[in-house]
Amino acid sequence: MRFNRCSQRGFSLIELLVVIAVIALLAGMLLPALSRAKAQGAQTFCLNNLRQLNLAWASYAHDFQDRLAYNLGGAEIRQILARGETYNWANSVLNWEADPENTNATLNTHAALGEFVGRNSRIYRCPNDTALSEVQRAANYRERSRSVSMNAMVGDAGEFTRSGDNVNNPAYRQYLRMSDFTAAAQIFVFIEEHPDSINDGYFLNRAGTYEWNDLPASYHNGAANLTYADGHAEPHRWVSASTRKPHRPDGADLPFKISGGEAADYYWLLKRTSISEGYAQAR
Repeated sequence: MRFNRCSQRGFSLIELLVVIAVIALLAGMLLPALSRAKAQGAQTFCLNNLRQLNLAWASYAHDFQDRLAYNLGGAEIRQILARGETYNWANSVLNWEADPENTNATLNTHAALGEFVGRNSRIYRCPNDTALSEVQRAANYRERSRSVSMNAMVGDAGEFTRSGDNVNNPAYRQYLRMSDFTAAAQIFVFIEEHPDSINDGYFLNRAGTYEWNDLPASYHNGAANLTYADGHAEPHRWVSASTRKPHRPDGADLPFKISGGEAADYYWLLKRTSISEGYAQAR
C-alpha cells in the first residue's frame, strides 16, 4: 500500500516550474536558430530564382544573335503594351494603387524572357516581399507580381539609348550585346529592388548625383541578391542604415541625397553598374 501511494504521487509545483523554465530556456535557444535557418532558406530560394532568370537572359541573347533583351522605362512599356507588343524583358509597372497591373503575372511571363523560364511567375518575386498599401489590402491583394529589376545600363533602353549611349549616364557604357562586356563578372544584371522604388524593371542610379534614385531591397537580413553578366549570383549585405529602408509604401522617401558617411553602398553598386567609356578606351 505504501508503494502504491508513492507511485501515484504527481509532480510538485516546484518541479513543474523547473520543467517549464527548462522548456522556455530551450525554446529561447532554438527559436533564433530556426529563424536564421528560415531566413537563409528564403535567401537561397530567391538566389536560385535569380540564377534562372539570369540564365533566361543569356539564352535570349544566344537566340537573338548576341543582342540583349530590351530594358525599357515605365512610360515606354505602357506605349508598347498599348500597341499589343510585349517585347520588354518584363512588362509590369507597379505602384501602390489597386491597379490590375500590380497582380497581372502574365505581364512578366509573356514578356521577352517568359518562355525561357517556362512561364513561371514565381521566378520574378521574392517571398519576403509582402509590401502592400492599405488600398491594395482592402482590395484583397496578397502580393505584387515582381521584386526584381534589371540594371539600367544593360540592354536596349529604347528612348533612353537612341544614340547608343544612355542619356541617364552618357559617360558610361550601355551594354547592348553580350559581347560588349569586358569584365562580365563585375557588372550586375538583376537585383532585388526596394518595393517603394520598383515601379518599372529599369533600375537606375545616375553617376555623380550622390543620391538614390532606385533603391536596392534588403529582404534578407539587410542583404539583396544580385546576378552578374558572367552568370554567377550572390547576396550582398548593405552597410549603411539609410540603404536599408523599411519595406512598406513610402518607406524609402525617394529620391534622397546620400550623406558622406553613408555613401559606401552607393559607390559599391555604381562600380558594378557599368564602366566609364574613357576608362574602357584607355584599356
